[in-house]
Amino acid sequence: MTTDLLAPLDLTHVLYDDESLVSLALALITLSPILLMASYAALAVQTREYIIIVMWAGQLAGEAFNWLLKHAIKEDRPIGSIGNGYGFPSSHSQYMAYFGSFLVCHMYFRHRFATTGYFLIDQLWRVVVYFGLIAWPSSVAYSRYYLGYHSTNQVLWGVGIGISFGTSLYVVAELIPQRRPQSIMGNLKRSFISHPIPQWLQIRDGWAVWADGGREGEWVRWKTEWEKRQRTQEKRL
Repeated sequence: MTTDLLAPLDLTHVLYDDESLVSLALALITLSPILLMASYAALAVQTREYIIIVMWAGQLAGEAFNWLLKHAIKEDRPIGSIGNGYGFPSSHSQYMAYFGSFLVCHMYFRHRFATTGYFLIDQLWRVVVYFGLIAWPSSVAYSRYYLGYHSTNQVLWGVGIGISFGTSLYVVAELIPQRRPQSIMGNLKRSFISHPIPQWLQIRDGWAVWADGGREGEWVRWKTEWEKRQRTQEKRL
């Protein structure tokens, strides 16, 4: 193997101003999207949830679409940029905008948070969740501009494409089947979940049955069994 054929893998290589804590923080933030793929894989295997698998597939499709756009448009990065490859649109911005918009749609239209019994605390928790889903993608997008990897135009287009794709996929794959179960998309979703292969893989649509996807019910079943076993152990002692 000759060194002339070697190329750097810039997936986790980020340059920043060593004298600036803000630059360091944004460098760490710009690396954070790499955590999502491992999270998708773990959640898909553990929960077998339809919506998570759809979201993961959309994330991969968005990356492929971004690659096609970059190689079709071939717009360079800003002058003096330390990034490699074409710059339009920003893949990090598109990636995170898709993630945030898809989840915001799901939390607003489908998911129902468990109540604490206190209205103000419930509302505060919702604000925190929505704020986090908007702040994280926004911080990643800004970090791409601040660190010099993309121009403002490249970042904004990436965000716009990500939001459009995430929102559209959620509407087509989840919202329409829920609101209009006899529509084409409703029938396709039902056929997919009822197919022998997804059945064998134990893929489920938890939000079609439980408002919170079954999280609270699973916890109640665990708590009941745990308390039962604790009582059994105490009797043995």
